[in-house]
Amino acid sequence: MSILRVLLCIIFPPLAVIDKGCGSVLIVFLLTLAGWIPGVIAALIIVNRR
Repeated sequence: MSILRVLLCIIFPPLAVIDKGCGSVLIVFLLTLAGWIPGVIAALIIVNRR
């Protein structure tokens, strides 16, 4: 996980998981709309997964 990807997770979570598939983007987008912190946490988890 690169520093750029972590910063992208913090600044705009849905953009950080764009290469992980449509489902991941949708989940992170909805969590970001519900609250910024849940979106960031979900994005970090998805990006950290191999």
